[in-house]
Amino acid sequence: MSHNIGFFCSPIGLGHATRDVAIAQFLPDPKFLTGSGAVKLISEYGFSVNDQYTPPNFDVQNGVLQGSLGWLWKYYQYHKDCKKISQEFIESQKPDIILSDEDFASLTIAQQKKIPTILITDILETRFTKGIGSIIEKKMNKSMRQITQNCNAVILPETGSDQDNIRRVGPIVRSTSHTREDLRKKFGFDKKTIVASVGGTDAGRFLIQKTIESASKIKDTDLILVSGPSLKIQNQNVKNVGFVNNLHEIIFASDLVISLAGKSTIDESKAYGTPGIFIPIKGHFEQEDNAREEGYSFDDIYKLDTLISEKLESKRTPKQTDGAKKAAEIILQYLN
Repeated sequence: MSHNIGFFCSPIGLGHATRDVAIAQFLPDPKFLTGSGAVKLISEYGFSVNDQYTPPNFDVQNGVLQGSLGWLWKYYQYHKDCKKISQEFIESQKPDIILSDEDFASLTIAQQKKIPTILITDILETRFTKGIGSIIEKKMNKSMRQITQNCNAVILPETGSDQDNIRRVGPIVRSTSHTREDLRKKFGFDKKTIVASVGGTDAGRFLIQKTIESASKIKDTDLILVSGPSLKIQNQNVKNVGFVNNLHEIIFASDLVISLAGKSTIDESKAYGTPGIFIPIKGHFEQEDNAREEGYSFDDIYKLDTLISEKLESKRTPKQTDGAKKAAEIILQYLN
């Protein structure tokens, strides 16, 4: 029996897309809808993908999130556009189930049409604003909670017990069939190798610049930049590979990863045992929470010289995880 799976992926950053392709490899031919850099990544894994979402960009100056209330208003308008787009997609494709990685517009339409819905997320509410702006955000969170409660299942990429419709499957990461030694040869990593990755947007420019300054002081090391599809960095002292669809393998092969505090990169670093330094965008609640769990804060950007030297001497401690397979097994239960 064939199934028609609609998979809506938030295009804000690349972390959603990386964990979604990890899950999708265990599913029968899902059809994606997303936008921005996520389209390129998903399509390069061989999946069908519709490029229709245009998300608002964060305004980040010197590592600090600016105008969070303004961004929240832009996100609200974006959400309204996404509802129209997802409705057209659902009505034309007639999916048997809707999977959503933090795209609440598609869930709203699917639930109105009584189509089974599964949410993949690592946040259950947002905390971007304070003061009068928080009133608007609280209303949005209330709506988000209602949508979440109406889902058949909510998959969280973290460890812990299940509760109501929440299913905790552990970290969701992409797998590789290569050994670390093979990957180091493939990538030409013959020295201690530091990888700096900032996802799919311009928000991490501050971290790239600080990392270049600090890494240049350490002898016998190479710095590899993974700047993503839109961030242009030119520096003759480092190798910038731009966009890659196999960051997990580059992380595995490296000796240290320095990144913004996105959950997917943190999870891939921990799964492959590569020491990491995770600096959040200041004022971005989700990244600050993720960084805090790993023992970091925004101010650690001013301690990179010391942190890099310490972390390059850390032992590798890989952790087995099968979160992607567990997530797919949950999804498949609703297709049988």
